[in-house]
Amino acid sequence: MTLLTRPEGLTAEDLKLSRRGLGALTVGAAVFTGYAPAALSQSAQPIVTDTAGLEVGMVTCPAPDGFALPAYVARPEGDGPYPLVIVVSEIFGLHAYIQDVCRRLAKQGYAAIAPAFFVRVEDPAPLTDFQRIQAIVGAAGYEQVMGDIDATLGWASGQLWANDDKVGITGFCWGGKVVWQAAARFAAIDAGVAWYGRLAPSPTATPAQIESGRPYPVDLAADLKGVVIGNYGGLDQGIPNDTVAAMQAALTTAGATESGIKLYPDAEHGFHADYRPSYNAADAADGWARLTALFEAKLKA
Repeated sequence: MTLLTRPEGLTAEDLKLSRRGLGALTVGAAVFTGYAPAALSQSAQPIVTDTAGLEVGMVTCPAPDGFALPAYVARPEGDGPYPLVIVVSEIFGLHAYIQDVCRRLAKQGYAAIAPAFFVRVEDPAPLTDFQRIQAIVGAAGYEQVMGDIDATLGWASGQLWANDDKVGITGFCWGGKVVWQAAARFAAIDAGVAWYGRLAPSPTATPAQIESGRPYPVDLAADLKGVVIGNYGGLDQGIPNDTVAAMQAALTTAGATESGIKLYPDAEHGFHADYRPSYNAADAADGWARLTALFEAKLKA
């Protein structure tokens, strides 16, 4: 099996969607419900969050380019309104792990929504060819992704059960970088939690790759509209510790005193992903506790 050690990739027991009590949710396109086979550990015992007390399902959000953007929604039953949390996936897209993260947040009282950023080209979730996955992810440029987040926010603002005055965002790997970018772009985002997303260009990146990866979080510290915290691994082979230090320094220089990064010295890339060999249960739990504390303070106060 190939180990994923970089946020953009290397240089399956299924869950069934519950359609019970969908309420205002509109069922949209079909979605892959297994764990991404490209990174799945055969010995993994992923956390599986049930749907008791929740309403879950697929919806579509009209994106600025006219695309009907699929998204997975999990929220508590009832009228709400509930604070909104956007969940940004890894390079594997909207698979079982990301869906479960949404349900975990819903169990904590949030309306969680995970857009399928990559499916304009192809759904990467069921694929095992890393070159193909990378090509799919590479096609999702910064403006498209920001447009998709704007579309998600716009769709949610029309749902009576969503409190769009209280908005958070969290993302993993590729999605971790997007958290920083979105928090710098959208004033509506009050709080973000980035899990090991790239902060600066890779030391081995070509000039073209560096340019295509802009804007980098290290250049956005002064533009953050809300509080963002990061959970990063000290053993991450794709995100050097010196870039973590550079991001922390940029936050300090920008006076973003509530924002900051915790570096887990014994954690690898993907340490929260409970379906991967890199999963570190203790550090994942601590990182989630940090997420919970921030969201409680900023989205429920």
